Amino acid sequence: MSTVPENGTSPETTPPLDHSPPQGTAPQGIAPQGTAPQGTAPQGTVRSPLSDGEWHRLHPLTPLFRGGFFLVVVAGIVIANLRDRLIATFLPWVLPEAPSTENWRYGDPVDWIFEHDLIVLAAFAVLGIVLLLIGWFYLSWRWHTFRITEDRVEVRSGILFRTQRRAPLDRVQGVNLTRPLFARLVGMAKLEVVGAGLDANVKLDYLSTGNAEDVRSDILGLASGARLAKADPSASPARASRTHAVTSTVSHGINGLIAGAEAAPEEPESVVTIPPGRLIISHLLSGWTLALIALVIGVAVAAFLGATWALFSLIPAIIGFGAYWFSSIIKALRYSIAPTRDGLRITFGFFTTVTETLPPGRVHAVEVSQSIFWRPAGWWTVRINRLTGRSAADTTTDQFTTVLPVGTREDVERVLRLLMPGLPEEEWPLIFEHGILGPRADDPYSNTPGRARIIRIFSWRRNGYLVSPHALLLRRGVIWRKLGIFPFARLQSIALHQGPVDRMLRVVTARVQTVSGPVWGTLAAIDRDGALRLFQDVADSAVAAASVDRSHRWGEGP
Repeated sequence: MSTVPENGTSPETTPPLDHSPPQGTAPQGIAPQGTAPQGTAPQGTVRSPLSDGEWHRLHPLTPLFRGGFFLVVVAGIVIANLRDRLIATFLPWVLPEAPSTENWRYGDPVDWIFEHDLIVLAAFAVLGIVLLLIGWFYLSWRWHTFRITEDRVEVRSGILFRTQRRAPLDRVQGVNLTRPLFARLVGMAKLEVVGAGLDANVKLDYLSTGNAEDVRSDILGLASGARLAKADPSASPARASRTHAVTSTVSHGINGLIAGAEAAPEEPESVVTIPPGRLIISHLLSGWTLALIALVIGVAVAAFLGATWALFSLIPAIIGFGAYWFSSIIKALRYSIAPTRDGLRITFGFFTTVTETLPPGRVHAVEVSQSIFWRPAGWWTVRINRLTGRSAADTTTDQFTTVLPVGTREDVERVLRLLMPGLPEEEWPLIFEHGILGPRADDPYSNTPGRARIIRIFSWRRNGYLVSPHALLLRRGVIWRKLGIFPFARLQSIALHQGPVDRMLRVVTARVQTVSGPVWGTLAAIDRDGALRLFQDVADSAVAAASVDRSHRWGEGP
């Protein structure tokens, strides 16, 4: 790992409590690919004190939330193992049938300590272990520092083995602000800077909520290419008393649980939310529910045929399905998506609230899909391909690629307009009327020819593509309708594949490559001659769009 020489001064300690109100930003419009947004922060925007290029420490209560819970778990295990002894010694009337301590004389370590008069030594040993762990947690916090410069975010950590991580600001893919339940009550939050690679994220666990929001704003401002002015120390607000600070912090945390974590945007008509009832019903109308019903029917049939033991497998299955539904619903509650001057702000979660800011130009593909179970209600879901900076084994990646878990047509259209603000108005019918709901009369899409309907028996009339001026549109599926939107500025490559059956039917399979994610860029059974034209058109459009795209530095002037 690379190292940075010390600057000769001890890192500044952040205040233990910060009660600055959430930094609400006016939701300016997000610029189209290749142009600078209107209403970006001016070049003279003042940065926070934590973004001055010097090394700083995390919140002083960080060891409690990162290591203190470990001590609580260990204490719980010890108490659970000594439960009978503690009850028999101190509360014998609670459980009169509890075994007497006489039965623990042989082989019991506590009796051995008492018999050999090692009580004082054992107490000092336990105290020494506790002090050693506390010292270890303190040193880990003391040596865990970070700094934010004009071009990168750096974090140093470790006691015996030192590590250092860097996230170049021009490669930042987003900033996630997480407010866990208990940390929120004491005014703390976790900040995660999303990098452009596997396991490339830089985490700041924990900061005060006010500092975390300020640092998030600074990182996004610097990543946009804007120049931030240094803060004036004389302009810092007066600090309140510690008692008032603690009281207001807890009050603010409780209010956040009730009213929500983020400040309301100035354009409420652009905000998309999900009613809790729709969210619950959408989870029940899913393939998991069908699997549970099939399992219940199978167990009932087996029990009817005499295999009554199969009934016992039903209880853990119901518990498992219930836990999955409950966890999924709780994580998606209070969902909202709104525009800000630095990108899209997506907030979700009830107890633990996650707010991710997705800067312009970071969406590589968009997919609108509809399950057959949702068709009567007219609900859709929207997913994207983006760099999440997480490892391939991370199971939380999906929550950062689903930007609309369930929504109506109006919700989907508003979300798509936020994701693709530069799309001309005349191209919207190609996406919604002909793409998502198609095929319609005068269908502009190039679909699977009739001679190849055997490859797509049910969906051959819908299976098609369209090259628009700004993106490649792939439409497929009848039972599960899907429309993939691939902006040319983010396309990496296109390939054509043809097997022996395809050669016989004169069709090919087209595949477009983007970053990995849930959006699948494959379309089978398209006409061979049309696919050759598609290949050339997409290649030319992708090169032209990438050459003029400046959305990754949205704060710079034209």
